[in-house]
Amino acid sequence: MAHVPTVATTELELLTFQDALEAANTPSPDYDIQKWLYAPNFYSEYRYLLGTRGNDPLICIGINPSTAKPDALDNTLKSVERIALGNGYDSFLMFNVYAQRATSPDDMEKVYNPALHRENLEAFRYILSISGHPAVWAAWGAIIEKRPYLPECVRDLVSAGEEFGASWYCAGAITKKGHPHHPLYLRKDEKLKPFDVKTYLEQL
Repeated sequence: MAHVPTVATTELELLTFQDALEAANTPSPDYDIQKWLYAPNFYSEYRYLLGTRGNDPLICIGINPSTAKPDALDNTLKSVERIALGNGYDSFLMFNVYAQRATSPDDMEKVYNPALHRENLEAFRYILSISGHPAVWAAWGAIIEKRPYLPECVRDLVSAGEEFGASWYCAGAITKKGHPHHPLYLRKDEKLKPFDVKTYLEQL
């Protein structure tokens, strides 16, 4: 079933990322925390992180989360996991430019919530910190054009990536406007290739 936001995220009492991470590291009756990293660790109107635990994760960045959760990946996340493993990584971490859940990007809020972005950025810094050489797969597609605040969010992510020495990649064909390909509809054996995110930002 599709996820359609029921309220603006400014009306929610947001769980900070640190609190969400602490809960995600606490045993859950719903899924195996030794396998999954899920924050918040319950289904809600937003999601900071969803992925598998490992020593060499591929960090994938989409636009915004949909319905996926541990042991119930959607087709996008199944593709992300397949590409990660096919490129030699032992795990994947799905992150998003904006943390609000919405199956259709058209349902994303028109005005961004600074508090949600701030906590989402904390989540990104955390996943960058757990890898010695963070590998980041830009995978947001042309959907980034849906809201004017999304490019600015990406700029903040790129700045954070610079602090941690992140290497950026893409997979599949780049759009005419230079946007990196969305994870869906990629070949099962698709290989990652370097993505010049700085040049991309100059034309974004």
